[in-house]
Amino acid sequence: MNAEILAVGSELLLGQILNTNAQYLSKQLAELGIDVYVHTVVGDNEKRLTESLELAANRADLVILTGGLGPTKDDLTKETAATFCGRSLVHDEDALHSIESYFEKRNRQMTPNNRKQALVIEGSTVLKNHTGMAPGMYVESEKCKLVLMPGPPRELQPMFELELKPLLLDGSGTAITSRVLRYFGIGESQLETDLEDLIDAQTNPTIAPLAGNGEVKLRLTVKHSDEAEAERLLDETEAAIQKRVGEFFYGYGEIGLMEQLSIQLKEAKLTLSAAESFTGGLFTSGLTSYKGASSIFVGGISAYSSDVKEDILQVSNETIKQSGVVSESCANEMASSVQKMFKSNIGVSFTGVAGPDPQEGKEPGTVFIGISGPDSNVTVYPLQLSGNRQAIRERAVKYCCFYLLNELKRWHATT
Repeated sequence: MNAEILAVGSELLLGQILNTNAQYLSKQLAELGIDVYVHTVVGDNEKRLTESLELAANRADLVILTGGLGPTKDDLTKETAATFCGRSLVHDEDALHSIESYFEKRNRQMTPNNRKQALVIEGSTVLKNHTGMAPGMYVESEKCKLVLMPGPPRELQPMFELELKPLLLDGSGTAITSRVLRYFGIGESQLETDLEDLIDAQTNPTIAPLAGNGEVKLRLTVKHSDEAEAERLLDETEAAIQKRVGEFFYGYGEIGLMEQLSIQLKEAKLTLSAAESFTGGLFTSGLTSYKGASSIFVGGISAYSSDVKEDILQVSNETIKQSGVVSESCANEMASSVQKMFKSNIGVSFTGVAGPDPQEGKEPGTVFIGISGPDSNVTVYPLQLSGNRQAIRERAVKYCCFYLLNELKRWHATT
């Protein structure tokens, strides 16, 4: 099944509110193995809404409309949808009773237009509104499967979870299980190229690449009535994927690079300190944002000037004169020095050019990341990053987290 999400509301087009419902619904539908190919936003206009419905019904099996179920005259979603389906609107007694009770409990007078919210499309399955007044609807017409849901997220989300989701699963007993694999250091296009034949041949499980925030994720989704068999299929597919791109893999689910690093450091019972130049404490701030950071992070120094690098971090004057502060040698000495200074198991360093201007003849994006491990051996990773000043800083921090996770695996394997 494929779906289209049709958001109704002039306030969306005017930029007065964000269309967070589309984001939520896309994520939820993806987990059910339902592909969303198109998002559409249309204002409170009957003609344009009808045109949008016609287009959506021609290209999607399932059309979900959000918004426009309220009591005012510009709330015309259900009226337009009913006409589109060739059906009438009728009062749903349960919904009407719920709306009347809402006003009674609050000692408020119910106005006549509130009765409009209890109108539903004839023959539809009514979706109960657990946190508001307007019910939703699920309609199977000759043109497509149509769903109408309220606009407020606090009403839409419980309605989806409690009312619509069971309908979409259709009671067949088929369970849908998803697994998200997270990768860093490889672009979405390269990942897809490396896995192209696996993606093209996908049936069950399906493989969906998802990109964002400089990382790439793969969502594997399997449908099966037997939980053990579903897990076996996921394991089999994951193994085939990791055989090709496993070097870029770092974790599962919704846990990002920095949080994964925090978890791994705690499990390994290792402490860390940081010397940051062009990142200015960005790495330190990120790592200490997670609960229990005091057990893994000892301290850090933001050393922007050459004098601080030399006087506090003990970077040799010879290194600064011969190689410069933006160099492999400087990153090496910074990592080693901060590790000794704070008596931590690991020392990391950042030196580079964030831009917008070159420094020491080196272009913006020139970065060196140093890691001094528990054995005091230092590895320096050179990078040439692209983007604006903030993007370079943020990407450098992500790369450091990724390198540290790989080093943790290596250290663990040798102990």
